[in-house]
Amino acid sequence: MRVRFWGTRGSIPVALTAADIREKIVLALLKADGRRFEDAEAANAFVRGELGFAVAGTYGGHTPCVEIETGLDDYLVCDFGSGARPFGAHVNARQHGRPAVIHALMSHVHWDHIMGFPFFRPAYVPGNVVRIYGCHDVLEQAFRAQQDPPCFPVPLSVMSAKIEFVHVEPEQTFHIGPVAVTPSLQLHGGDSYGFRIEHAGKTVVYSTDSEHKVEDQRQTSRVAAFFRDADLVIFDAMYSLAETVSVKEDWGHSSNVFAVELAQSARVKKLVLFHHEPVNSDATLDKLLAETRRLEEITNDGHRVMISSAYDGLEIEV
Repeated sequence: MRVRFWGTRGSIPVALTAADIREKIVLALLKADGRRFEDAEAANAFVRGELGFAVAGTYGGHTPCVEIETGLDDYLVCDFGSGARPFGAHVNARQHGRPAVIHALMSHVHWDHIMGFPFFRPAYVPGNVVRIYGCHDVLEQAFRAQQDPPCFPVPLSVMSAKIEFVHVEPEQTFHIGPVAVTPSLQLHGGDSYGFRIEHAGKTVVYSTDSEHKVEDQRQTSRVAAFFRDADLVIFDAMYSLAETVSVKEDWGHSSNVFAVELAQSARVKKLVLFHHEPVNSDATLDKLLAETRRLEEITNDGHRVMISSAYDGLEIEV
Protein backbone atom coordinates (compact mmCIF):
# COMPACT_ATOMS: atom_id res chain seq x y z
CA MET A 1 0.00 0.00 0.00
CA ARG A 2 1.05 3.59 -0.59
CA VAL A 3 -0.25 6.37 1.68
CA ARG A 4 -0.58 9.92 0.32
CA PHE A 5 -1.24 12.86 2.60
CA TRP A 6 -3.35 15.58 0.97
CA GLY A 7 -4.22 17.41 4.20
CA THR A 8 -2.57 17.14 7.63
CA ARG A 9 -3.67 20.10 9.80
CA GLY A 10 -6.39 20.08 12.42
CA SER A 11 -9.35 22.34 13.19
CA ILE A 12 -8.94 24.90 10.39
CA PRO A 13 -6.85 25.33 7.23
CA VAL A 14 -3.86 27.65 7.47
CA ALA A 15 -1.49 29.21 4.95
CA LEU A 16 1.99 30.66 5.06
CA THR A 17 1.97 34.45 5.38
CA ALA A 18 4.27 36.87 3.57
CA ALA A 19 6.20 37.22 6.83
CA ASP A 20 6.64 33.43 7.05
CA ILE A 21 8.06 33.30 3.52
CA ARG A 22 10.39 36.25 4.15
CA GLU A 23 11.72 34.49 7.24
CA LYS A 24 12.48 31.36 5.21
CA ILE A 25 14.27 33.43 2.55
CA VAL A 26 16.37 35.21 5.20
CA LEU A 27 17.36 31.92 6.82
CA ALA A 28 18.27 30.46 3.43
CA LEU A 29 20.43 33.48 2.57
CA LEU A 30 22.21 33.28 5.91
CA LYS A 31 22.86 29.58 5.38
CA ALA A 32 24.20 30.23 1.85
CA ASP A 33 26.66 32.70 3.38
CA GLY A 34 27.42 34.48 0.10
CA ARG A 35 28.12 31.41 -1.99
CA ARG A 36 27.28 31.44 -5.71
CA PHE A 37 25.60 28.66 -7.66
CA GLU A 38 26.49 27.77 -11.23
CA ASP A 39 22.94 26.79 -12.18
CA ALA A 40 19.50 25.84 -10.86
CA GLU A 41 20.59 22.25 -10.31
CA ALA A 42 23.38 23.36 -7.97
CA ALA A 43 21.01 25.69 -6.12
CA ASN A 44 18.47 22.88 -5.75
CA ALA A 45 21.16 20.57 -4.38
CA PHE A 46 21.96 23.18 -1.73
CA VAL A 47 18.28 23.58 -0.84
CA ARG A 48 17.70 19.84 -0.56
CA GLY A 49 20.93 19.01 1.22
CA GLU A 50 21.59 21.86 3.62
CA LEU A 51 18.54 23.93 4.46
CA GLY A 52 16.39 21.44 6.31
CA PHE A 53 12.69 20.84 5.79
CA ALA A 54 11.39 23.72 7.93
CA VAL A 55 13.22 26.24 5.70
CA ALA A 56 13.19 24.49 2.33
CA GLY A 57 9.63 23.21 2.58
CA THR A 58 6.42 23.44 4.58
CA TYR A 59 4.14 21.07 6.43
CA GLY A 60 1.24 22.69 4.61
CA GLY A 61 -2.13 23.87 5.75
CA HIS A 62 -4.92 21.63 4.43
CA THR A 63 -7.17 19.83 6.89
CA PRO A 64 -7.36 16.01 6.96
CA CYS A 65 -7.50 13.99 3.77
CA VAL A 66 -5.37 10.84 3.44
CA GLU A 67 -5.40 8.52 0.43
CA ILE A 68 -4.62 4.82 0.82
CA GLU A 69 -3.54 3.39 -2.52
CA THR A 70 -4.09 -0.36 -2.54
CA GLY A 71 -3.13 -1.17 -6.12
CA LEU A 72 -6.80 -1.61 -7.05
CA ASP A 73 -8.69 0.51 -9.57
CA ASP A 74 -10.92 2.13 -6.91
CA TYR A 75 -9.73 4.98 -4.70
CA LEU A 76 -9.75 4.79 -0.90
CA VAL A 77 -9.49 7.94 1.22
CA CYS A 78 -9.85 8.88 4.87
CA ASP A 79 -11.79 12.11 5.51
CA PHE A 80 -12.78 14.97 3.24
CA GLY A 81 -11.03 17.95 4.84
CA SER A 82 -9.80 20.81 2.64
CA GLY A 83 -7.14 18.44 1.29
CA ALA A 84 -9.96 16.83 -0.70
CA ARG A 85 -9.67 19.59 -3.30
CA PRO A 86 -6.11 18.63 -4.45
CA PHE A 87 -6.99 14.96 -3.99
CA GLY A 88 -9.91 15.45 -6.36
CA ALA A 89 -7.65 17.12 -8.93
CA HIS A 90 -5.33 14.10 -8.64
CA VAL A 91 -8.23 11.69 -9.28
CA ASN A 92 -9.46 13.61 -12.32
CA ALA A 93 -5.96 13.82 -13.80
CA ARG A 94 -5.38 10.09 -13.40
CA GLN A 95 -8.76 9.06 -14.79
CA HIS A 96 -8.50 11.00 -18.08
CA GLY A 97 -12.29 11.07 -18.36
CA ARG A 98 -12.81 7.44 -17.30
CA PRO A 99 -15.36 6.86 -14.50
CA ALA A 100 -13.93 6.60 -10.99
CA VAL A 101 -15.14 4.90 -7.81
CA ILE A 102 -14.06 6.64 -4.61
CA HIS A 103 -14.54 5.07 -1.18
CA ALA A 104 -14.29 7.52 1.74
CA LEU A 105 -13.91 6.50 5.39
CA MET A 106 -15.15 9.28 7.66
CA SER A 107 -13.67 9.53 11.14
CA HIS A 108 -16.43 11.97 12.08
CA VAL A 109 -18.31 14.93 10.65
CA HIS A 110 -16.74 17.95 12.31
CA TRP A 111 -16.31 20.72 9.78
CA ASP A 112 -12.55 20.40 9.31
CA HIS A 113 -13.09 16.80 8.15
CA ILE A 114 -15.90 17.43 5.64
CA MET A 115 -15.24 21.00 4.43
CA GLY A 116 -13.40 19.89 1.29
CA PHE A 117 -16.28 17.89 -0.14
CA PRO A 118 -18.08 20.82 -1.84
CA PHE A 119 -14.82 21.40 -3.77
CA PHE A 120 -14.20 17.72 -4.59
CA ARG A 121 -14.39 17.83 -8.38
CA PRO A 122 -14.96 14.08 -8.99
CA ALA A 123 -18.32 14.46 -7.21
CA TYR A 124 -19.45 16.68 -10.11
CA VAL A 125 -18.49 14.19 -12.85
CA PRO A 126 -21.32 12.04 -14.27
CA GLY A 127 -20.52 8.34 -14.11
CA ASN A 128 -18.36 8.61 -11.00
CA VAL A 129 -19.39 6.92 -7.76
CA VAL A 130 -18.53 8.42 -4.36
CA ARG A 131 -19.31 6.01 -1.53
CA ILE A 132 -19.04 7.56 1.95
CA TYR A 133 -18.73 5.23 4.96
CA GLY A 134 -19.20 6.21 8.59
CA CYS A 135 -20.52 5.14 11.98
CA HIS A 136 -22.44 8.35 12.73
CA ASP A 137 -26.21 8.41 12.25
CA VAL A 138 -25.91 12.04 11.10
CA LEU A 139 -23.37 11.26 8.36
CA GLU A 140 -25.56 12.12 5.37
CA GLN A 141 -27.28 14.98 7.19
CA ALA A 142 -23.94 16.68 7.89
CA PHE A 143 -22.78 16.46 4.28
CA ARG A 144 -26.07 17.81 2.97
CA ALA A 145 -26.36 20.59 5.56
CA GLN A 146 -22.99 22.16 4.78
CA GLN A 147 -24.03 22.60 1.14
CA ASP A 148 -27.56 23.83 1.75
CA PRO A 149 -28.27 27.58 1.55
CA PRO A 150 -27.24 29.89 3.03
CA CYS A 151 -23.97 28.01 3.74
CA PHE A 152 -23.13 27.10 0.14
CA PRO A 153 -24.71 27.85 -3.25
CA VAL A 154 -24.54 24.28 -4.65
CA PRO A 155 -26.68 21.64 -2.88
CA LEU A 156 -25.34 18.12 -2.72
CA SER A 157 -28.28 17.01 -4.87
CA VAL A 158 -26.84 18.99 -7.81
CA MET A 159 -23.61 16.95 -7.85
CA SER A 160 -23.60 14.73 -10.95
CA ALA A 161 -21.76 11.72 -9.52
CA LYS A 162 -23.65 8.97 -7.76
CA ILE A 163 -23.18 9.69 -4.06
CA GLU A 164 -23.95 6.96 -1.56
CA PHE A 165 -23.83 6.94 2.24
CA VAL A 166 -23.04 3.65 3.95
CA HIS A 167 -23.57 3.18 7.68
CA VAL A 168 -21.02 0.83 9.28
CA GLU A 169 -20.88 -0.56 12.80
CA PRO A 170 -18.04 0.12 15.27
CA GLU A 171 -15.71 -2.79 16.02
CA GLN A 172 -17.15 -4.81 13.11
CA THR A 173 -14.96 -5.50 10.09
CA PHE A 174 -16.40 -4.83 6.64
CA HIS A 175 -14.85 -5.16 3.21
CA ILE A 176 -14.26 -2.83 0.30
CA GLY A 177 -13.36 -5.44 -2.31
CA PRO A 178 -10.40 -7.35 -0.84
CA VAL A 179 -9.60 -4.58 1.66
CA ALA A 180 -10.69 -5.25 5.26
CA VAL A 181 -11.70 -2.20 7.30
CA THR A 182 -12.47 -2.14 11.02
CA PRO A 183 -13.81 1.04 12.68
CA SER A 184 -13.15 1.64 16.37
CA LEU A 185 -14.72 4.18 18.71
CA GLN A 186 -12.42 6.97 19.96
CA LEU A 187 -12.73 9.56 22.71
CA HIS A 188 -13.76 12.84 21.06
CA GLY A 189 -16.63 15.32 21.32
CA GLY A 190 -19.53 13.77 19.42
CA ASP A 191 -17.43 10.61 18.98
CA SER A 192 -14.89 9.81 16.30
CA TYR A 193 -13.76 6.52 14.82
CA GLY A 194 -10.36 5.20 13.89
CA PHE A 195 -9.96 2.77 11.00
CA ARG A 196 -7.75 -0.29 10.77
CA ILE A 197 -7.18 -0.99 7.07
CA GLU A 198 -5.74 -4.37 6.07
CA HIS A 199 -4.78 -5.52 2.59
CA ALA A 200 -2.25 -7.94 1.08
CA GLY A 201 -0.59 -8.61 4.42
CA LYS A 202 -0.14 -4.93 5.32
CA THR A 203 -1.95 -2.82 7.93
CA VAL A 204 -2.51 0.93 8.11
CA VAL A 205 -4.30 2.51 11.08
CA TYR A 206 -5.86 5.97 10.67
CA SER A 207 -6.49 7.36 14.14
CA THR A 208 -7.21 11.06 14.37
CA ASP A 209 -9.30 13.22 16.70
CA SER A 210 -8.83 10.91 19.64
CA GLU A 211 -7.98 11.77 23.24
CA HIS A 212 -6.09 9.39 25.52
CA LYS A 213 -6.42 9.65 29.29
CA VAL A 214 -3.37 8.84 31.41
CA GLU A 215 -5.52 7.25 34.11
CA ASP A 216 -7.70 5.16 31.79
CA GLN A 217 -5.68 1.97 31.41
CA ARG A 218 -8.65 0.08 29.97
CA GLN A 219 -8.92 2.51 27.07
CA THR A 220 -5.15 2.48 26.58
CA SER A 221 -5.12 -1.32 26.36
CA ARG A 222 -8.03 -1.30 23.92
CA VAL A 223 -6.29 1.23 21.64
CA ALA A 224 -2.99 -0.67 21.80
CA ALA A 225 -4.83 -3.81 20.70
CA PHE A 226 -6.37 -1.87 17.79
CA PHE A 227 -2.89 -0.68 16.75
CA ARG A 228 -1.25 -4.07 17.32
CA ASP A 229 1.57 -4.87 14.85
CA ALA A 230 0.43 -2.23 12.36
CA ASP A 231 2.87 -1.34 9.60
CA LEU A 232 1.82 2.32 9.86
CA VAL A 233 -0.20 4.30 12.40
CA ILE A 234 -1.37 7.83 11.54
CA PHE A 235 -1.88 9.48 14.94
CA ASP A 236 -3.43 12.70 16.21
CA ALA A 237 -0.56 14.49 17.99
CA MET A 238 -2.11 17.96 18.00
CA TYR A 239 -1.13 19.06 21.51
CA SER A 240 1.78 18.83 23.90
CA LEU A 241 1.49 16.42 26.83
CA ALA A 242 1.16 19.36 29.22
CA GLU A 243 -1.78 20.74 27.23
CA THR A 244 -3.61 17.39 27.14
CA VAL A 245 -3.60 17.13 30.94
CA SER A 246 -4.31 20.80 31.71
CA VAL A 247 -5.78 23.66 29.67
CA LYS A 248 -6.84 21.44 26.73
CA GLU A 249 -7.99 18.40 28.64
CA ASP A 250 -11.25 17.01 27.19
CA TRP A 251 -10.67 18.86 23.89
CA GLY A 252 -10.53 15.53 22.10
CA HIS A 253 -6.92 15.36 20.89
CA SER A 254 -3.67 13.70 21.91
CA SER A 255 0.08 14.30 22.04
CA ASN A 256 3.36 13.01 20.64
CA VAL A 257 4.15 11.39 24.00
CA PHE A 258 1.04 9.21 23.92
CA ALA A 259 1.80 8.46 20.27
CA VAL A 260 5.20 7.00 21.16
CA GLU A 261 3.94 5.05 24.18
CA LEU A 262 1.05 3.48 22.27
CA ALA A 263 3.18 2.70 19.21
CA GLN A 264 5.83 1.02 21.36
CA SER A 265 3.27 -0.95 23.34
CA ALA A 266 1.52 -2.12 20.15
CA ARG A 267 4.82 -2.96 18.35
CA VAL A 268 3.97 -0.58 15.51
CA LYS A 269 6.58 -0.30 12.73
CA LYS A 270 6.00 3.27 11.54
CA LEU A 271 4.31 6.20 13.29
CA VAL A 272 3.22 9.42 11.60
CA LEU A 273 2.31 12.48 13.69
CA PHE A 274 -0.84 14.07 12.25
CA HIS A 275 -3.62 16.67 12.72
CA HIS A 276 -1.12 19.43 13.46
CA GLU A 277 -2.09 22.39 15.62
CA PRO A 278 -2.86 25.26 13.19
CA VAL A 279 -0.80 27.80 15.17
CA ASN A 280 2.36 25.67 15.02
CA SER A 281 4.95 26.92 12.52
CA ASP A 282 7.10 24.70 10.33
CA ALA A 283 10.00 25.28 12.73
CA THR A 284 7.85 24.28 15.72
CA LEU A 285 6.69 21.09 14.00
CA ASP A 286 10.29 20.28 13.05
CA LYS A 287 11.33 20.66 16.68
CA LEU A 288 8.41 18.50 17.83
CA LEU A 289 9.45 15.76 15.42
CA ALA A 290 13.04 15.82 16.67
CA GLU A 291 11.86 15.64 20.29
CA THR A 292 9.52 12.74 19.48
CA ARG A 293 12.28 10.78 17.79
CA ARG A 294 14.55 11.40 20.76
CA LEU A 295 11.82 10.22 23.15
CA GLU A 296 11.43 7.01 21.16
CA GLU A 297 15.20 6.51 21.14
CA ILE A 298 15.60 6.72 24.91
CA THR A 299 12.47 4.76 25.85
CA ASN A 300 12.34 1.84 23.41
CA ASP A 301 12.99 -1.66 24.71
CA GLY A 302 14.72 -2.84 21.56
CA HIS A 303 11.70 -2.52 19.29
CA ARG A 304 12.31 0.59 17.17
CA VAL A 305 9.45 2.70 15.83
CA MET A 306 10.23 4.80 12.77
CA ILE A 307 8.68 8.26 13.25
CA SER A 308 7.71 10.88 10.70
CA SER A 309 5.60 14.03 10.78
CA ALA A 310 2.88 14.29 8.14
CA TYR A 311 2.97 17.09 5.61
CA ASP A 312 0.81 17.87 2.61
CA GLY A 313 2.34 15.87 -0.25
CA LEU A 314 4.07 13.22 1.86
CA GLU A 315 3.97 9.69 0.43
CA ILE A 316 4.83 6.56 2.42
CA GLU A 317 5.21 3.07 1.01
CA VAL A 318 3.90 0.40 3.37
